Amino acid sequence: MMDVTIYTTRFCPYCVRAKALLDSKNVSYVEIAVDTDQEQRRIMEQRSRQTSVPQIFIGDQHIGGCDDLHALEAEGALDAKLAG
Repeated sequence: MMDVTIYTTRFCPYCVRAKALLDSKNVSYVEIAVDTDQEQRRIMEQRSRQTSVPQIFIGDQHIGGCDDLHALEAEGALDAKLAG
């Protein structure tokens, strides 16, 4: 199983939806809150070239946000990405 990293903020409904999908698949992930850590926000923006949350990475591959994660699931491609 590939490492999953998700950059979030506390009150983001899209972050909650993305984490719920990962939780429903029993995928463990590292959650990095960027609303209270400006250095981590800078790292997220540098890695993803995006400023919005969530920003999701599977391994070193940038998946995108919540909609992108759900699109992978709808296509049946998420499990393969998670498996590596």
